[in-house]
Amino acid sequence: MSESADGRTNTLNFNVGVLGHVDSGKTSLARALSSTASTAAFDKNPQSRERGITLDLGFSSFTVDLPDHLRDCGGKLQYDSLQFTLVDCPGHASLIRTIIGGAQIIDLMMLVVDVVKGVQTQTAECLLIGELTCPRMVVVLNKVDLLPPNKRQSAIEKMTKRLHKTLENTRFKDCPVIAVAAKPGGPEAPGTEEPQGVPQLIELLKKQTYLPQRDPAGDLLMAVDHCFSIRGQGTVMTGTILQGSLSLNDTVEIPALKVTKKIKSVQMFRKPVVGAMQGDRVGVCVTQFDPKLLERGVVCTPGSLRTLFAAIISVRKIGYFKGSLATRAKFHITVGHETVMARVTYFGLPPVGPSEGPSDTKPTPTEPCSLDAPFTFDQEYFYQDEYAARQGEDTLRPDPQQWALLEFERPVTCPLHCLVIGSKLDTDIHANACRLAFQGRLLHGLEDKSYAETALPQLRIYKTKQKEGQVERVTDDYTVIGRSLFKKETNLQLFVGLKVKLSTGEIGVIEGGFGQSGKFKIRIPDGLSQETKQLLSSKKKAKSGAKGVAGTEDEPRAEAQAVSIHLHFKRYVFDPHKKMVQS
Repeated sequence: MSESADGRTNTLNFNVGVLGHVDSGKTSLARALSSTASTAAFDKNPQSRERGITLDLGFSSFTVDLPDHLRDCGGKLQYDSLQFTLVDCPGHASLIRTIIGGAQIIDLMMLVVDVVKGVQTQTAECLLIGELTCPRMVVVLNKVDLLPPNKRQSAIEKMTKRLHKTLENTRFKDCPVIAVAAKPGGPEAPGTEEPQGVPQLIELLKKQTYLPQRDPAGDLLMAVDHCFSIRGQGTVMTGTILQGSLSLNDTVEIPALKVTKKIKSVQMFRKPVVGAMQGDRVGVCVTQFDPKLLERGVVCTPGSLRTLFAAIISVRKIGYFKGSLATRAKFHITVGHETVMARVTYFGLPPVGPSEGPSDTKPTPTEPCSLDAPFTFDQEYFYQDEYAARQGEDTLRPDPQQWALLEFERPVTCPLHCLVIGSKLDTDIHANACRLAFQGRLLHGLEDKSYAETALPQLRIYKTKQKEGQVERVTDDYTVIGRSLFKKETNLQLFVGLKVKLSTGEIGVIEGGFGQSGKFKIRIPDGLSQETKQLLSSKKKAKSGAKGVAGTEDEPRAEAQAVSIHLHFKRYVFDPHKKMVQS
């Protein structure tokens, strides 16, 4: 929605992402559709023109009469025109982080497919990004002019059928497919020949529009994608308002520069307006600063964003990713509009069942208490060596609920609850493999640089451990001395009070250390059985006999009759000084 300088509210803005593989003709299509270009449209970047590919987000627009189906659903706002803002995303694999940033501001995706080449690797990645970020899609089969006229219709029908097969298990099942030739003859051909199918595409886009949820309330968050200065006026930031609204004379913060600036003027595609809200594409002129300092970033209500050194997110693996999701591995994390490397630690709800087993932190997917259990620092969580995915016949069911701790290599500034995408962008871009690994939502940010000491110990993630030692000797009917369970340097006070089980069946409690060599005292509340006392007594006699006659049969007999001690406990991963808990 835009509010013009004379105060009339009349234009609904609808953002359409133009995504697809490199050289599928996205920029040509945006140019064929658009009537107004922004300062960052149609590969105006000199490197883009030199290399012949899109390197950055491009923005352009065209306006049509409001479709009938939108006339009565505007509530109090009565629109009389519909503006399509086209977000032209780069298709090259190395620029996937830019594509992800662009996809987060769109209401509908146009997936552009070269009708001759069909779906390629980055086409599939763009489809996945669309599934995560927007509810509707239109597939545009471009370059139909390259098909022989006598085979053109059959080739289009064949490709359409193939695409519907590809999409049948996605949220875009049965989405419309339309054929066009955005630039007949290719990018080098003279512009004398009219594009084919563009009027039909515009009518299709009008039918696919809906009234996006736009809320002017709350803190402002604007994604800035281009910045330049105008002598004598100030610095202009162009971008899309992700949430909230802005007006003339508002003060906004640029977190990356740690400065606040006053809004002097606002434009929407060169038309002055007095304000704009969520979903609008705007140019905002503020008091002067060096535009080179802000290539891309966010602008917000002062004090509304936080800088994070680590974060806790909900996490779901992307099914097409074939690599492993191992704890302590590093991924490219796109959070908000930044991409940064981070180390990932996975954790989930404790296993359900009579026994959690020993120190095996490869998770067995178990049914969580609730599929929508919220993250809380009061809950105990189970440490996982890797993400837990369903196996075998269970693959048709959702993976169990899981979370991840992200530890960023550099701090990031982003809003809470924003989309998070984990990728392996260092994968060979020529390999036919999906690089998008997982997705989730940011649930809790850690703002303290010393979070490892101040915040992580509150995160109750544990491993189950099993230790085995031996009974050294009996002190009395209720007390034994154990060995080989702890190292000499172990702080035994962390284990005092934990229950142990003897191989003969008795249950005991660790009372404390015994001497300086790691030995410990165990109290047996119900006392040792007569059989155990005889066994330990015969063991003692066998040992003393073995000392006198080396190499006799008594020594292996003594080891066979040894009484072992078994201890199961929880160890908290991020707080080594926390007292151990019985598992």
